[in-house]
Amino acid sequence: MHKTGHHKVVIVDDHSLFAGSLEKLINSYSGFHVMYHAKNGKDLQDHFDANEMRPDILLLDINMPVMNGYETALWLNENHPDIKVLALSMEDDESAILKMLCNGAKGYLLKDIHPDTLKDALNELIVKGYYHSDKVAAALLESLKPKAKKKLPPFKDNEIRFMQLACSELTYKEIAAQMNLSPKTIDGYRQELFNRLHIKNRVGLVIYALRNEFTKI
Repeated sequence: MHKTGHHKVVIVDDHSLFAGSLEKLINSYSGFHVMYHAKNGKDLQDHFDANEMRPDILLLDINMPVMNGYETALWLNENHPDIKVLALSMEDDESAILKMLCNGAKGYLLKDIHPDTLKDALNELIVKGYYHSDKVAAALLESLKPKAKKKLPPFKDNEIRFMQLACSELTYKEIAAQMNLSPKTIDGYRQELFNRLHIKNRVGLVIYALRNEFTKI
């Protein structure tokens, strides 16, 4: 049963022993309570269908049968964007980190972290909405190193301006106001760029803009 005043957590991992140990650890933290754990993304969807209560935070493994972490993160980002997804995996490489972030994860941790690090990550997710560890920061910086030049698709001035503002902390509504455009027009720019650049969210757009020097950190 959910504890009143506690932040709700769900674990998605196909290793039952690990998930059970993780549940006990998180339940020992002040202010957090694990609702249940699912064995993969499809199992999570079944839980959602059977129960209207949604978690605040979802700890998500990557390598799982039936529906893996990449697919699950993307589904959550598209259908339940308010749930803060924290990847928790054995995968220790830049491509896995970036793919999870681009699919909507708000942070990425390795399974061998110290319990205090996990506690800090959960608290930062609640307060800030994301947790960027040193490993995530390093992966993002590595992704911004100059790559082999390729021909860029042509962009309108307003699209470039939108990309630059998307790299700030402004909301899409605030970007619309700054550009003297309607939120609907901004939504159109956003979707058009997502489609043309084959990206799924704002993180992907920011990485593209920085990598191709439309803006700088």
